[in-house]
Amino acid sequence: MNFEKRGKRKKPGVDYDNRINVVIAIIFLLGGAVIYKLYHLQVLNHDLYVALASSQHQVLNTLEPERGKIFIQDRGRDGQGEGLFAISSNKDFAHIFAVPRDVENPEEASEILYEILFKDEVEKEVEEMMEEEKREEINIELDSVESTSEEELIKKKEEILNKQASLLSDQEYQEFLKIKREANVSLRKEKILEDLKARLSKKNDPYEPIKDKVDDDLLAKVLEKNIPGILYIKKKHRYYPENFTSHISGFVGNSDSEVKGMYGLEGFFDEELSGEQGLIKAERDGNGNVIIVNDMEYNEEQNGSDLVLTIDRTIQFTACEKLKESAERHGADAGSVIVMKPQTGEIVAMCSYPSYDPNIYSEAESSNVFNNQAIFGQYEPGSVFKTITLAAGLDMDVITPKTIYNDTGSVMIEGWDKPIKNSDFETHGAYGWVDMNTVLEKSLNTGVIYAVEEIGYKQFSSYVRDFGFGEKNGIELETEAPGDITNLLRRTMRPVEVGVASFGQGITVTPLQMINSYAAIANGGKLMKPYLVKEMINPDGTKNITKPHEIRRVISEKAAMLISGMLVNVVDGGHAKYAGVDGYYVAGKTGTAQVADDVNKGYGEKTIHTFVGFAPANEPEFVMITRLDDPKDVYYAASSAAPLFGDIADFILNYWKIPKERLR
Repeated sequence: MNFEKRGKRKKPGVDYDNRINVVIAIIFLLGGAVIYKLYHLQVLNHDLYVALASSQHQVLNTLEPERGKIFIQDRGRDGQGEGLFAISSNKDFAHIFAVPRDVENPEEASEILYEILFKDEVEKEVEEMMEEEKREEINIELDSVESTSEEELIKKKEEILNKQASLLSDQEYQEFLKIKREANVSLRKEKILEDLKARLSKKNDPYEPIKDKVDDDLLAKVLEKNIPGILYIKKKHRYYPENFTSHISGFVGNSDSEVKGMYGLEGFFDEELSGEQGLIKAERDGNGNVIIVNDMEYNEEQNGSDLVLTIDRTIQFTACEKLKESAERHGADAGSVIVMKPQTGEIVAMCSYPSYDPNIYSEAESSNVFNNQAIFGQYEPGSVFKTITLAAGLDMDVITPKTIYNDTGSVMIEGWDKPIKNSDFETHGAYGWVDMNTVLEKSLNTGVIYAVEEIGYKQFSSYVRDFGFGEKNGIELETEAPGDITNLLRRTMRPVEVGVASFGQGITVTPLQMINSYAAIANGGKLMKPYLVKEMINPDGTKNITKPHEIRRVISEKAAMLISGMLVNVVDGGHAKYAGVDGYYVAGKTGTAQVADDVNKGYGEKTIHTFVGFAPANEPEFVMITRLDDPKDVYYAASSAAPLFGDIADFILNYWKIPKERLR
């Protein structure tokens, strides 16, 4: 009989219960995970996922405003028109770039791009460099002249110019210049081509910039070549069509990763010109279309305001061109010209040399060129300041044009161990008994020292401040300097400091301050606030119009008339004959100021030449200052700044059709 061994029989349902428990545990764990995930999504990262969801369905864009334009007066060649010309506006330019992986022949593409985009610039740059070298050669030779005679200096320059002129017909020399020019062009071309080839050969690089701010004509030439891998996009840029207003306009550039106006009007009125950004906020449907919902936000952008200036385009261009020509002819380091209407304070022209191109401001050799020397350049004015001293004396009635004193050619002043001399003492000696007319005509330092002693130190200091020196004029431009008259503000003034200040040394002024003080004389004694902006046109069409503003009366009408007559004598019979214009009475004064040597103290060999004057003298239509920094071929302002004034004044008087008042 077979007997089989068997275990205990399990109770029914036990396996089933275990499976149920496992399932319940799994469900519990899954539920916990889901709850945790929901907690993570809805509580811990609620803001993040709301933002992500919104980005799929919401439209949020900033709306960029149009920057305001800057206009100047454009009256045409005859001066009778009433148009405006935009010196600062907005324009679309092409930004040309490459996708190197798509460029089939980098070398060939580089050659084509150079010919279209860079060749003309390189040739112009080389030509300007060679012209600058020629001018520098003249200056170096003139610096070697040891004679103190201006006639000798002028004679030496004529010899140099004649030598250069003779070389124009020298075939060997011209061939040398041609080879030199081609060599310089070749060097620059090679460097540019090397850079272009390197950019176009980066096969793993999806983007390489080639050239920015390309105009439509050049862009069309590039597109005509149909170069694989060369593309472009249009970008809006600030556009300055003419460079002769660069120191007035300033430019729009990048500062701390922010685009903003810098220098000039662009900097001063950046907020008004910029306008305000707009905002649009809406929803997208499932297909990505924008739909309008109840909580849609739309804030329209507000364009910037436009500026309309007092600058006359024709006078501005002429003044700046003549300044440039004069500065280059005399080898000056820098220069300024300002033309103003004395009755109102309107600035008609304002130029500084050297200038720069605000479209490519980043290519300037130094940021110093951005400063407008007409308002920024502080200097000791020299003899043009004698007019201010004598005007104060006339106003106080302590002197008259006929007041006489004994000129000994030099004078000792307390606090200084050397005699202070007249500029022509070594060649002329003492003048003896002379009147104040002669003091101004001959520019005698001893005469204005006599006058300031009659005026009194405190009173003289007060007049200097009343004429606007030592403080900013408040012109609507960035970087205006206040000048420095500290020596005249001390509680106890030193006689030597007041003495030299009477003829424009030991104090500093700006060209704008100097011209504004003469404007006060020209208009009968009132100091006006100079201004450039005639009106601001707001986006809604309303206008903020600038009205002439009298700051204060400085001298009486009688004193202004007397000093004006004395200034006419200076032009007619004194040092300033080259400032004269046939057919008109011109009033004005020269100034040849030594430049302080900050290293060795005292004064160095450099000089600054200034002429300030107005015309017609009886009923002045304009007042003007011309300034040249360290001319190399002449010693005195009578031979540099004065003829520059006369040249520009002659143009303005004819342009404005001012009737002639005298036979000469």
